[in-house]
Amino acid sequence: MKVLVTGGLGFIGSHTVVELQSEGFEVIIVDDLSNSSLDVLDGITAITSIKPTFENMDLRCKKSVQGLFEKYQDIERVIHFAASKAIGESFERPLLYYENNLTTLIHILQGLENKKNPQLIFSSSCTVYGQAKEIPITEVAPIQSALSPYGNTKQIGEEIIADTAQVTNISAVLLRYFNPIGAHESCLIGELPLGVPQNLIPFITQTAIGLRDELAVFGDDYDTVDGTCVRDYIHVVDLAKAHVAALKRLINKENLSKIEDFNIGMGTGTSVLEIIESFERVNSIKLPYKIVNRRRGDIAVAYADTKKANDVLGWKATKTLDEALSSAWRWQQLVSEKAKI
Repeated sequence: MKVLVTGGLGFIGSHTVVELQSEGFEVIIVDDLSNSSLDVLDGITAITSIKPTFENMDLRCKKSVQGLFEKYQDIERVIHFAASKAIGESFERPLLYYENNLTTLIHILQGLENKKNPQLIFSSSCTVYGQAKEIPITEVAPIQSALSPYGNTKQIGEEIIADTAQVTNISAVLLRYFNPIGAHESCLIGELPLGVPQNLIPFITQTAIGLRDELAVFGDDYDTVDGTCVRDYIHVVDLAKAHVAALKRLINKENLSKIEDFNIGMGTGTSVLEIIESFERVNSIKLPYKIVNRRRGDIAVAYADTKKANDVLGWKATKTLDEALSSAWRWQQLVSEKAKI
């Protein structure tokens, strides 16, 4: 079965393509390479011994998307990753985030709406919950006012999908990610942000390798175990496998409603200082860091209740935090070695 994966050369997208191909799916990747590299395609091919079809395309262009669905008329299933994703940057460039995250989704839905059995898996986020009042966070937690333009695009994206599903044949699964980290065990693919990293783990690994002078820890005065933010860190391979489980549920028509949502995380919370300590211990390296002011848009605590995903999707995270931090460091070392060649 063919699956269109938008943003398929990105961090989560590339790992999901690997899992899809390993399960026998035929993958078509669309990516504009704005925050990824064509080298990732070689990594996917090396891992799976299958080179997925690749289309270099900006999904903001409606005519291009129309042409894509005309070229591949048998596409009925889409996993939609393509989006800008940095909370901090979204405050600085809100129009970019609304254009990139919403118009691309609309164009994909327009391409699907006239298909016989259209199915969508949407890359959503735990940011839709804001600072939840009850921890761990369940799927019935209230959707709160967004704390960033990025978070707002995910909320609006979910609403667009829900409104569209009411009047079309589209069925969808919304996967609300917590904090994906790590790299594939082969270290042929991993998280490779362009420019200064916006996420914690690549900033840690780049600091450890010497590309950054020190790590900035944004605030130590939150109401948490050590004053730093607490998040749910999930291995990216586990997250990728959740997409396969969701896709199989759609294909087998096991979903009882046209739209389902699932929290995808480890189900435990870890503070920033605990992450630093774990990284140092697992990789036998000392990490320079300093405490700085809080970062706009950050909340104190967020980690998932994953019971619904465990029970309904038959999916469960199996990889440990230590495995994720070890693989992230190995990936960074290999990337740095290649850069020297």
